[in-house]
Amino acid sequence: MSDVQDTIRQQVEGNPVILYMKGSPQFPQCGFSMRAAQALAGCGVEFAYVNVLEDEAIRQGIKDYGNWPTIPQLYVNGELLGGCDIILEMYESGELQKVVQEASGEQA
Repeated sequence: MSDVQDTIRQQVEGNPVILYMKGSPQFPQCGFSMRAAQALAGCGVEFAYVNVLEDEAIRQGIKDYGNWPTIPQLYVNGELLGGCDIILEMYESGELQKVVQEASGEQA
């Protein structure tokens, strides 16, 4: 299991904005992942994603990594922001745009 945690840590730390989701932003496999990806896309920044359906170890491992029971999960600058509800609340308030744009800008 530690190999999976190392992989997740590298993904989270190696990408300023990364979404763990079911499916891809172009072909989401659940409504929550779709809404989360749409909110991120609406922020106008590029983001990495991991399709947890492609790897059962990652699917379970990300829940353990962030101590968060559901997918999707959004990490910005290595920190878990939350799942679909939190992502949408932050998007509607304008906070998500600021956070992800700052994160992307820091990498540039």
